Amino acid sequence: MPIEFDNNLPIYLQIMTHIKRQMVTGALQPGDKVPAVRELASELQINPNTVQRALQELERDGTVESRRGLGRYVTSEEGKIMAIKKEMAGELLDRFLEGMKELGFAGDDITAIVADAIQTKQEGKGEEV
Repeated sequence: MPIEFDNNLPIYLQIMTHIKRQMVTGALQPGDKVPAVRELASELQINPNTVQRALQELERDGTVESRRGLGRYVTSEEGKIMAIKKEMAGELLDRFLEGMKELGFAGDDITAIVADAIQTKQEGKGEEV
């Protein structure tokens, strides 16, 4: 699970985002065991306290659940995972819209560009976007 850390963001937040991304993409399924603190710390070559903080925050917000003596597991609540997915999509859309506005595009222009891109992708691959 390689992560390229951004010096402008706390590492524990980046670990949280990475684990959430694994959940919404299906790399970590509901009920899957989350790697142990020391395992993650060793793999990422960071301080175990940083990993511990990330996992505690994920536990606090209900993204992972702790099972005494067994470790931490991805929540089984599909609604929670869907909420994370929608939150990530919203952040992605915000960045996209901000970039389009910086390029000088307005609402209707952006809508037309996105519609054209979707149609082009569908025609090129024969699938829905």
